[in-house]
Amino acid sequence: MNSRIAIDAMGGDDGLAVMLAGAARACLADPEPSFLLVGDEAQIAAALPAHPMLAGRAEIVHAPDVVSAGEKPSAALRRARTTSIGVAIDLVKQGRADAAVSSGNTGALMAMAKLALRTLPGIDRPALAAAMPSLGANDVVMLDLGANTECDAANLVQFAVMGAAYARTNFDLKSPRVALLNIGTEEMKGTDIIRDAAAQLKSAAHLPMTFAGFVEGNRLSRGDLDVIVCDGFSGNIALKTAEGTARFVADLLKRAFSSSFRSKVGFLISRPATKLLRDHLDPNNHNGAVFLGLNGIVVKSHGGANAAGVAHAIALAAKLVRDDLTRRISDDLRNFEAQTA
Repeated sequence: MNSRIAIDAMGGDDGLAVMLAGAARACLADPEPSFLLVGDEAQIAAALPAHPMLAGRAEIVHAPDVVSAGEKPSAALRRARTTSIGVAIDLVKQGRADAAVSSGNTGALMAMAKLALRTLPGIDRPALAAAMPSLGANDVVMLDLGANTECDAANLVQFAVMGAAYARTNFDLKSPRVALLNIGTEEMKGTDIIRDAAAQLKSAAHLPMTFAGFVEGNRLSRGDLDVIVCDGFSGNIALKTAEGTARFVADLLKRAFSSSFRSKVGFLISRPATKLLRDHLDPNNHNGAVFLGLNGIVVKSHGGANAAGVAHAIALAAKLVRDDLTRRISDDLRNFEAQTA
């Protein structure tokens, strides 16, 4: 399936330059997707000749306004029809694009996507899901990462169903291992909401996922799970902590290897191993968070992502369209509701 991706060309820390470079890199990796580049027409047209890979595969869609990084979602919503984020999402709503990718304001992107696309039947709230590096054969999907600070048991169950469908699609898994983030692994640990959600998931043996109970924060990346479910408050803290720890380890290694001549020699000897570590922890190699539960695919690229990171987010959007993630989520949720009824 040849996908058509709407790209918010003006979002992110470096804006147009990185978004176009990322789209060009995505062209090299995949000959199928075409792009709708949304933003200031004059600026995009002036920058396009530097990226010949986009010739014949990209069309400009004018949007005169840009949502700033610090703008409140409520204020951005009032300008949705003229902003690059809002127009990109509207292209998905109209069916002119199969997915939207933006590195812009996360709150505005979520608010506009939810208002324009609406949630799938049976989904109360969309969730933000991302893949985090792990010691396993694949990354681990974690959701929610900040879209919903407070959740009830039904929300957590819906997140689990959506996360499992996403893991099956993105990692080609038959029965993803799903766990709830908790303060302990014992059945009596945690809040009533978490225990209630666990009880419901235990009864979902008919779905293509394996419920693995509870997981503590110190085992998020061990590789023995595929999906970790939590409310957005806990998830956002866990994500930022993991990102900070990765940067700490990388900076500590850099300092250690530059501390003496002997250390520098040791670095040269161990360079293949340190490169492997650096690549595995590089957020650009895992870039692209997905708003699950909407009537359409919307991918959030990190605002500080480089061209490789943007290309990864675009490739993810194309894969989710190709593998029909939205239909998989709808089918799983319908099966779950039929069984529990």
